[in-house]
Amino acid sequence: MATELRYKENSSCIGDVASTKKRPTTSTKENLLNAMSDDPNLPSLGGSISYIIQLSSSEDESIRQLSHFILSDVSLAQKILSLSNSITFRTSSTQAITSITKAIFLLGFDTVRTCALAILLVDGMMSGKRAEYVRTELIHALAASMIGRELARHSQFKDGEEIAVAALFKNIGRLLLAAHDHDKYEAMMACIEQGTHTPEQASMHVLGFSLSDFTETILEKWNIPAIIIQAIKNKSAGTLNAPKNKQEWMQQATELSDKAVPLIVKAGESGNLELENKLLVRFGKALDLSKSKLDLLINDAAEEAAALQVNANLLPAVKNGKISADMKDIELHLHDGEDVLAELILMDTAADDVQVVQRYPSGKPHNASVLLSVAVQDVAEMMVANNYKLSELIMLILEHYYTSLGFRFVTLCLRDEQKHQYRARSSIGRNDPEYLNAFCFPAILSTDLFYLAMARDIDLFISNAVEPKVRELLPPWHQNLLPDTRSFIVLPLTFNKKPIGFIYADREFAAPEGITPEETRLIKTLKGQILTALNLK
Repeated sequence: MATELRYKENSSCIGDVASTKKRPTTSTKENLLNAMSDDPNLPSLGGSISYIIQLSSSEDESIRQLSHFILSDVSLAQKILSLSNSITFRTSSTQAITSITKAIFLLGFDTVRTCALAILLVDGMMSGKRAEYVRTELIHALAASMIGRELARHSQFKDGEEIAVAALFKNIGRLLLAAHDHDKYEAMMACIEQGTHTPEQASMHVLGFSLSDFTETILEKWNIPAIIIQAIKNKSAGTLNAPKNKQEWMQQATELSDKAVPLIVKAGESGNLELENKLLVRFGKALDLSKSKLDLLINDAAEEAAALQVNANLLPAVKNGKISADMKDIELHLHDGEDVLAELILMDTAADDVQVVQRYPSGKPHNASVLLSVAVQDVAEMMVANNYKLSELIMLILEHYYTSLGFRFVTLCLRDEQKHQYRARSSIGRNDPEYLNAFCFPAILSTDLFYLAMARDIDLFISNAVEPKVRELLPPWHQNLLPDTRSFIVLPLTFNKKPIGFIYADREFAAPEGITPEETRLIKTLKGQILTALNLK
């Protein structure tokens, strides 16, 4: 049974809708609301979505928070990096993107945030659900989001990419219905496919309540900002005029993103020309769209949607041992293009070489020197571009220390002259606010390991922190704050022979394998890059 949504005018089956008002209007809704609470994935999914949406691309702290959130989920981090290195999303750089911070720098904060939201939605909703219907709605959501992203690129409004988020969640009510009441979902979609009901009329006819209103309820429960919730409301029927403000534009763009999805997921079907004409009649004047502009927009969005679906592991449905022809075509088109270009691109480092394939018991990757070498190139590339923020560069370096050497926590500590103390400023890994606030100590003369390293400007590597000679040099604040540390490094940062801070990184396991001379050279090079950046900025 075909399950795509088609564009319908609000004119059919008014009698049917009126006749259903006598039906109970609470049981199905209550069941869905209860399912939201009972489903082990949904409460945490809602919290994660709310957290990411409320991060602002205009704040330096948000870059750190988004990087940390993605890195704390190994599966999410791998999918974001895979997507960043796909032909569709990759920038002009020929070097493999190996860090989340670099992905944010090259692709943009909003792009990485939107893709992370899409991947979280897929991961949270696919687990243990009716795969066929849920997959259909997830594909719809991802395609709508990419159409919204393309519309945002050509928008005059600031932060226009919010519509990519609104479009992603516009069908969340239908998605939950597909996951938790597939019989009613099937009945509702049958009404739409038969052409007797609009989506809104079909939900009233089958469910006894408005699924659009229910979607708003879900988003409110997830603490989604009001501007996004308002954006999912459809305007009245007919030809739309140019928007008077950003909110009205968001409503128009989000509705178009949702209704244009069949142009992507059912590309080439005969009914698409009729759909395209209806979309142009309704949205052409309002969004300055011609047929050529719409075709270009859909083509670009289709490529991005295909890349996102593949890298989110949203695999095509399997029926009777056969892969859905539509998704197979999209996926093969994507991979064919990548395979051909991959043979022609001049690469500094093979992509396989920058993957962690094996680790020591401490957590350190066996190919740490290769990873560190890529890190130095990444940082140099960003510094040459000279359009970076200092916070972005610092996060990139800390993330590379974190991933290249397998640390659990890395932080940059700087001296606060007014308070006469050293305090953690930026960090990757363990990120408890109380923990970070406690990572500070007075800038007074001492004989502990940290002061000796800064006073003599020597880089330290401790392979086993419980050895008596090492413990004797550990300050009380470190023993109290990090009692389970077994190996760590301290890299002093000095300027004109004056300590300005240090980089600290640790593991909870001893590291008898040590650090090779080549790894040492690259670690020092990264430290030199962060000193240069601090002095320049």
